[in-house]
Amino acid sequence: MKRVGAHVSIAGGVDNAPLNAAAIGAKAFAMFTKNQRQWHSKPLETAQIDAFLQNMESNGYRSSDVLPHDGYLINLGNPDSDKRKQSLDAFIDELQRCNLLGLTCLNFHPGSHLRKISEDECLTLISESMNRALDQVQGVTAVIENTAGQGSNMGHTFEQIAQIIDKVEDKSRVGVCLDTCHTFVSGYDIRTIETYRQTMDKFAEVVGFKYLRGMHLNDSKPDLGSRVDRHHSLGEGKIGLDTFRFIMNDPALEEIPLVLETIDSSIWEKEIKLLYQFVE
Repeated sequence: MKRVGAHVSIAGGVDNAPLNAAAIGAKAFAMFTKNQRQWHSKPLETAQIDAFLQNMESNGYRSSDVLPHDGYLINLGNPDSDKRKQSLDAFIDELQRCNLLGLTCLNFHPGSHLRKISEDECLTLISESMNRALDQVQGVTAVIENTAGQGSNMGHTFEQIAQIIDKVEDKSRVGVCLDTCHTFVSGYDIRTIETYRQTMDKFAEVVGFKYLRGMHLNDSKPDLGSRVDRHHSLGEGKIGLDTFRFIMNDPALEEIPLVLETIDSSIWEKEIKLLYQFVE
């Protein structure tokens, strides 16, 4: 079964996320567990956690149907050791919040070298940060999201993702999320069935499908290989609708969160219905 949803709001409390997902007909969803633009947030309260778990159960969501996203400030590859520790502490807090909510994955952008160290050095720092974080928190898998490669961001090639995974000590606790916009603008063509299959075969060869924990479904405003991260509504960008038809009929993508991050939340319900119409 395909599990399509969207990145829903936690306004009013994290316990509202499952309700917001159910309201748009989502069979999976993404969420933040705190304000994504701040380093610190007050701890989750017991009543909030209980309400979240109740709303998950009453709306039929499993922990594996949720792909929470960490905050935007975190950079596990920061060349500055003090700033990297600040990011690591925040990442550990995010893992702990997921654990308290009974969630088994945390999606994150790998990090950036800020043009101060080499790519290889940055990738090693990311892996080392992941190892330290995973030692601190049990039960949650760190899910690397491929990036658009904008600026000095790492993780825009399958080889870079594989290099990060290679140095993670507990490989049972690492996963990958593929974003269609990021994949496309980083140079992987997915617009025809031939190029889609070539790209997915490349991912399987270099990284491995056993690591795939979810996908972000976004069309792209910029063109192939632009390395500019600008999402668009389905069918409105340079990728086009065919790619999402391929995804909805790909047997390798069953039972993982397929999450919309398209730019107009008012049509997410419509986009979810459209995607399910593609299933043959």
